[in-house]
Amino acid sequence: MDINNVNFHETKFTDQNGIPQTTRIPVVQDLARLKNLPQRFIQLSSISKSFSHDIPAIDIEKLGGDPESGAARVEELDKLVTAAKEWGVFFIKNHGIDSCILNDVKNVVKGFFQLSFEEKKASVGSYKSVDNMGYGRNFVKSENQPLDWIDRLTMKAAPRDATQGLNVWPQNPPNFRKVIEKYVDAARELLNGLLQALAEALSLDKYTFLQYFDEEKSEINVRVNYYPPSPRPDLTLGITPHSDASALTLLLQFNSSNGLQVFKGSEWITVKWPNEGLLVNIGDFIEIMSNGRVRSPWHRVVNQMDLDRFSVALFYNPPPEKEIVPVEENEGYKKVNVGAYLKHYYEISPTSSKEVILFAKE
Repeated sequence: MDINNVNFHETKFTDQNGIPQTTRIPVVQDLARLKNLPQRFIQLSSISKSFSHDIPAIDIEKLGGDPESGAARVEELDKLVTAAKEWGVFFIKNHGIDSCILNDVKNVVKGFFQLSFEEKKASVGSYKSVDNMGYGRNFVKSENQPLDWIDRLTMKAAPRDATQGLNVWPQNPPNFRKVIEKYVDAARELLNGLLQALAEALSLDKYTFLQYFDEEKSEINVRVNYYPPSPRPDLTLGITPHSDASALTLLLQFNSSNGLQVFKGSEWITVKWPNEGLLVNIGDFIEIMSNGRVRSPWHRVVNQMDLDRFSVALFYNPPPEKEIVPVEENEGYKKVNVGAYLKHYYEISPTSSKEVILFAKE
């Protein structure tokens, strides 16, 4: 099979001279049938040895107890702050999101990617002003940039009126939007509670982080990632190293227990993923709000040869017009406008380790 016989996404980007450009990116789901890896997907400089490790798991039920009493709650808050400081990621259990909701999410995601390319394109459009939304690739900055081995679909799930007049939700499977929005509602409640618990665990007022969120205006983006089998997983990356431009990210994955890696110390650590696990990732905005007391982890996704992998990443952010102010403990970070930070993030990503956070440094 020749690469010229596969389907292509068209992606727009602005070059170094500020001139708008359009490039054609092969659909990775089609490339999975190739025996040889196309040159543009080789990322030799990024692949390095990794080690597996168990990531802490936080019991959400224990965090929900009476703040004034309960040794179990105090112990769980200690576990939470330790996980947030040492790893920047942690699993959650007893989270309250019904397994039926999670199974429905898995089914509609698989259903979408089982459609033909033509059916997917006909089913979903894209945002007019933000090129990383809709179906197709994103973060392409040049014709020579090594590409990630991934196909993805991204939707702005909140505020609910953000999609008015724009065909961004898949029409097939027919229940796709209803299922994802039900998951979003449950996730928002869960993450609001975690924002309060994390503040308490850091010995801050429990509304330190939550004060920046608004039920009607806060943004929730949902990114569905599909990683087809790679003919050379030793040479490809599903997602290049990055931190998340979010306050918190909630990650659901299925079909494979491997893929996510976190950079800790001087090593890449493969996250051992338990069955039915949900993972929470500290985002850049919590790093800024906490004045660096907890930090967003540098992480990436690796591919596998014989297995495809799906993940659903839910990014929870304050409204773009909000200014977030770090707690006053030192002068490491400055207040930033959420929308301005996001614009900067998408303009320079992908980049070197945590370079984007310098936007919020004094």
